[in-house]
Amino acid sequence: MVRGKTEMKRIENATSRQVTFSKRRNGLLKKAFELSVLCDAEVALVIFSPRGKLYEFSSSSRKFLGEGLDASSIEELQQLENQLERSLTKIRAKKYQLLREELDKLKEKERNLTADNKMLMEKYEMGRGGIIPRTSSTTTSEDLDTEESEMEVVTDLLIGPPPIRHSKKFPPPN
Repeated sequence: MVRGKTEMKRIENATSRQVTFSKRRNGLLKKAFELSVLCDAEVALVIFSPRGKLYEFSSSSRKFLGEGLDASSIEELQQLENQLERSLTKIRAKKYQLLREELDKLKEKERNLTADNKMLMEKYEMGRGGIIPRTSSTTTSEDLDTEESEMEVVTDLLIGPPPIRHSKKFPPPN
């Protein structure tokens, strides 16, 4: 099937114009890549979209990947190495900046959750004090602390019945 000849004039419909730009841009980038590989040519392509976005292609980026270095001199290789080191420094700085920002967000979230937890614990303690009557007026907070510290808490996740454990208060049966 043969395509008809395209009339070379501005496309008036904005949506059609954007679709055509995207398709032709990708085709142009592909052709530039093919030219650089097939002919071993240095190709550079810069495209600005109607919205001002930059698209670029450069065959010299092959050298950054370690390809096509056979004809390079020591000076060119040294310049390439220096450029790679500068690029790595910029990349690492950006990475650490993003990690620091993420860490700050997580610390803020931790502070919020800690405050929420404290508020809920206070509500729980207020509710607990009103519901549970005290059995003895001589019970002190020290007594409560020692009772709680002697209590065993099972934190294992098991499938089936839990193993038999004996507390310090009750000796194992004979």
